[in-house]
Amino acid sequence: MVKPFTRIFDYSDCESDEYIEMMDIVGHCGDGYEWIVEEYGRKMINVPIAVPDFQIEEKFKINDGTMGGNFWYLCSTPEAVLEAGDAIINAIMEVEGATAPFEICSAASKPETNFPEIGPTTNHVYCPSLKESLGDESKVPEGVNYIPEVVINAISEDSMNKAIKAGIDAALEFEGVVKISAGNFNGKLGDKNINLLDILK
Repeated sequence: MVKPFTRIFDYSDCESDEYIEMMDIVGHCGDGYEWIVEEYGRKMINVPIAVPDFQIEEKFKINDGTMGGNFWYLCSTPEAVLEAGDAIINAIMEVEGATAPFEICSAASKPETNFPEIGPTTNHVYCPSLKESLGDESKVPEGVNYIPEVVINAISEDSMNKAIKAGIDAALEFEGVVKISAGNFNGKLGDKNINLLDILK
């Protein structure tokens, strides 16, 4: 039997009675060919895929966490985007209880949009390609040609802060990373406001 290439486990150690059944939202990606196995003392859904195979725990407990932390690393070169990006994600993944679910995002979003039916859209004032046409409205600094975003979710505010600091410290090691910033949505996207300068002290 071919060994699974990827395994996803429920990280939570909480006592919550609430959980998410993963079969309906992930398991059935196997189109009916998925099956349940018991491994590592857990019930796992084995989803057959072309890079065999994918396993995910059958149930995930629900507990509190902190999501949507972000920072931007403003770059002058595409090499900085990629090289610093790899280092940032590796640094974040070393922090217990934190993850970067989208890895490197190629566009920061904003809550206001001309097309609400599709959800958040690109934060146009931070798009380098629009700098000339937007004129004074643009917020892209001189010498910056790329503004990738990193989004972080964590099990606690402490883990979030450690992950943000680890990611920023990693980014600053690379030539071509010009500045660090973050999205500021004036309280429109959650009840927490984490200041980068406080984290980096």
